[in-house]
Amino acid sequence: MVDGTALSQYTGARRRLVETLHDGGVGDLNVLRAFDQTPRHLFVPTGMRHRAYEDSALPIGNGQTISQPSTHARYLELLHLTGSERVLEVGTGSGYQTVLLSHLSSQVFSIERMGGLLARARDAIRESGARNVSLLTGDGTLGWREYSPFDAILVTAGAPSEPPPLVEQLAQGGRMLIPIGDREEQRLTLVTRHGETLDRRDMGPARFVPLVGMHGWPS
Repeated sequence: MVDGTALSQYTGARRRLVETLHDGGVGDLNVLRAFDQTPRHLFVPTGMRHRAYEDSALPIGNGQTISQPSTHARYLELLHLTGSERVLEVGTGSGYQTVLLSHLSSQVFSIERMGGLLARARDAIRESGARNVSLLTGDGTLGWREYSPFDAILVTAGAPSEPPPLVEQLAQGGRMLIPIGDREEQRLTLVTRHGETLDRRDMGPARFVPLVGMHGWPS
C-alpha cells in the first residue's frame, strides 16, 4: 500500500492538477476523481517527482515517457467507462494510466512488451494500492485472448491499422481507442463493435510512439 505520509505530501499538487484538468475542459467527475485518487509521483523517476503533478509528459526510462495527464484524461473521457467494464490496456508504460483505469472499471488487463518497464510499473501499481489489475509481458497486438472479450480496449501507441486480434477480442458494444497512422503522426480513432460491423469515429490528431508487434510496426 502507498505510504500515507508520502501521499499527503503531494495532496495539494494533485488537487491542483485536478483543477487544471477541470479548467481545461474535463467534465467527467469520475475521471477527475480517478486523478485525485492516483499518486502520479509513484510512476515517475525519483529525481522527477517534484514535477509529477505538472500537466506534462516526463521521461520514465527505456526511451519511454509518461504522457501528459490531459492526454490520459481525454482518452478516458472518450471511453465513457461506468465502473463495470473489463478493460484491456495495450502498453502499460509507467503503469499510471493502468491505475487510473482501475478506478474506472471492474478489472484491468495490461500488456507491456518491455520487461524492465513492466517490472517497475508492477512495483508502482502495487504501491498505489490497486488490486484489480493483471499484467503481462508480451506482444500487445495479440491481445490477451484468455480474458477476452473486453468491454473497452485502450491502445497507447500508434498503429498502421487495427490489429485483427484486438478487434476479435472486443465485446459486442465494446469500444477500442487506438491511434492509427504512420510512425510519426496518427488519427485517434474510436472503434465500436456492433455485431459484425465496426463503427469508426475520427477523434482528432494524435502523436504516439509506434505500436511494435506482429500486427503493428517492426521493431
